[in-house]
Amino acid sequence: MFKKTAIAAALGASALVTLSQAQAQAAEYVIDTEGQHAFVQFKISHLGYSYILGDFEEFSGGFSYDPENVTDSSVNMTVDVSSLDTNHAERDKHILSGDFLDASQYPEATFESTGFESTGEGQGKLTGNLTLHGVTNEITMDVKHIGGGEDPWGNYRQGFEGSTMLDLSNYDIDMSKFPPVMHELELYVVFEGIRQ
Repeated sequence: MFKKTAIAAALGASALVTLSQAQAQAAEYVIDTEGQHAFVQFKISHLGYSYILGDFEEFSGGFSYDPENVTDSSVNMTVDVSSLDTNHAERDKHILSGDFLDASQYPEATFESTGFESTGEGQGKLTGNLTLHGVTNEITMDVKHIGGGEDPWGNYRQGFEGSTMLDLSNYDIDMSKFPPVMHELELYVVFEGIRQ
């Protein structure tokens, strides 16, 4: 009798551990690109006198997030490089040409996270591999949790923003004809995801 009771207890404990682990797993989210609740934008100096602002209008991706264990968070995104828009058609054409992004040869940019470190309540540093212009480099992005909760349509959402500086020479984009102040750009990302 004691042996059967011990086995039953062990099986019950194992089931509880399995259930607990399943509940602790990060939830999966798909980035909501339909409702204009996500953005991939950039800012770069214009000769040191002003700025050029732009964004990529077509992208997709998802993330996993568990507020109780944020270090297990992860993100992946794919950006259609040809969807670049700086509100100036001729400039866009030039940026997408072989002089800069060469979108015909490198039509996609991707990001795949490799780790996350919390730096405070709702904030942290997201590391990952960014592939742009056919070159992959590890970057670190400062990330902030904007908020999360149920929406009026029965979905559950989480939203984040992040930014980082990119040295364009690290991606074999030749900016030597321009002053040094134009050799870096700020990448700014906002994404809201719907829990699956």
